[in-house]
Amino acid sequence: MSFSQELRQEAAHIFEATYKHPFVQEIGKGTLGKEQLIHYVKQDFEYLNAYIHTRGLAISKCTDRKDMAMFSEGIEFILNSEIHPHNNFCKVAGVDYEDLQGYALAPTAQHYTRHMLSVAHQGTLGEIIAVSLPCPWIYMDIGERLIEDFSPNESHPFNEWIRFYGEGTREHMKPYLARLDQLAESAGSAERERMKEHFMLSCQLEYMFFDMAYTLQDWPVEKEASVTK
Repeated sequence: MSFSQELRQEAAHIFEATYKHPFVQEIGKGTLGKEQLIHYVKQDFEYLNAYIHTRGLAISKCTDRKDMAMFSEGIEFILNSEIHPHNNFCKVAGVDYEDLQGYALAPTAQHYTRHMLSVAHQGTLGEIIAVSLPCPWIYMDIGERLIEDFSPNESHPFNEWIRFYGEGTREHMKPYLARLDQLAESAGSAERERMKEHFMLSCQLEYMFFDMAYTLQDWPVEKEASVTK
């Protein structure tokens, strides 16, 4: 069993819990509410900015142009392709995508972005791939299962979102899985354990991200005290 297969097996229960989350299931049913859609896009736009920075930091640690190209293509994918599922959500919510950009991170999103960026600054190339892998892997799993369970067609409000992740993510992921397995083979036991820890925490945070959007999570106390007279 490869290292990536070990990770997937260990995180199977988190993948399953994430798929069964009401946010995901209501995408499949086409019933997810406007407020949840808006909150998700606001947070995911900023999360993906941090994801781009994570891949940029990975490039700075590459010694091989093949690795540089892999991360560069990943950045290109986010900038030019991953706007489509966001626009699908915005269209259903009846809002403009540009109006949902530049918002402060909610607690879970902040935790997740800082987790990724911390590993990107301090970790090895293998650790960076491990910390950022759950995002596309869980979305691929969700998209493929939603297609199987709900058979969305063009009349489904979230057909574009579902098919974007269910039909286009597997090929995009293959080079990252292969490279992770190569790096894990040459890594020591301590580095492999860190890779696993980063991966598992990111899996948990993927679940929490959907929950954050569904519950409209915000900071419990306003960041700036209101002025009273």
